[in-house]
Amino acid sequence: MLVMEKSRREAFKDSLNILPGYVVLGIGFGVLMNSRGFGILHSLLASLFIYAGSLQYVGADLLSSSASIITTFIMSIMVNIRHLFYGIGMLKEYKSLKWGKIYDIFALTDETFSIACNKDLTDLDKETYYFYLSLFDHCWWVGGSLIGAILGDILPFDYTGIDFSMTALFVCIVLSQWEKSDDHLPVILSFAISIICLVVFGREDFLLPAMALIIVMLFVLRKTRGEEDV
Repeated sequence: MLVMEKSRREAFKDSLNILPGYVVLGIGFGVLMNSRGFGILHSLLASLFIYAGSLQYVGADLLSSSASIITTFIMSIMVNIRHLFYGIGMLKEYKSLKWGKIYDIFALTDETFSIACNKDLTDLDKETYYFYLSLFDHCWWVGGSLIGAILGDILPFDYTGIDFSMTALFVCIVLSQWEKSDDHLPVILSFAISIICLVVFGREDFLLPAMALIIVMLFVLRKTRGEEDV
């Protein structure tokens, strides 16, 4: 019990690193939803059940434009395909989880992954830590979305550039991981692959082939380096 309580406290403390970014980005999402004509309930449900920051930002435009199911499906895959990388990175860690596994998989975001994959869990209960880290981060996002939706109803906003906030966050995450890790080869190769695909396929169609090639590259690196299969 003491280990579980310590794990919860540690998860809460680590989640505070995410709180400022999630609240700000959540507010941006709530305001954006309001600008597209959606109410507080829509923002709440989106943050509870979609919980994918970049897709939620894109989803606000998809919903407001009455996009087709096929368009929405393809766009969702393109935007969220990066989660395959998180899955690959956390397969070994999540494999032994029991009661919290389903929620942990659902709630594995960029920022949660960034903290979880670098955390020393020697003196902690892994399942408790992962679950509560995901839960606290989720709460910060939902809270920010609600604040934004409420503010959007009562305050005037200039919405110019608000949909760029997620891109800015991803850049910060990459830079943070670059500083923490000594192995920069995957990032360099991923960047090179993306540039090549951009040149070959164009800006409208490069994302899916780039992601597919990056996944193959990661698996090849894993095998050539002799890392343990999970």
